[in-house]
Amino acid sequence: MAEPRTSVLPEDIINGAAPESLRLEREADAILAKGVQPRPIHEAVREDAAEARAWAERRVKRARDAIRDEPTRATLYALGIGVIIGLLAAR
Repeated sequence: MAEPRTSVLPEDIINGAAPESLRLEREADAILAKGVQPRPIHEAVREDAAEARAWAERRVKRARDAIRDEPTRATLYALGIGVIIGLLAAR
């Protein structure tokens, strides 16, 4: 018994019969029919910057906690990274 064809053949793409592109076109038409307006770029940038700031603050808190919990280990890591950077810079 032959399995159904799952890949898209070039003639399907050329004729516009690719099922994936038809599905995407229907979804795009549905979004446009709802009248969804894109948000202004400055709002998007502000939201992304706030999200990045929150992510960085969480990472800083985790790093501070790790350094506070194990200061010797953090010092040795910093020393090792410094040695590696020094060796690379000396090249």
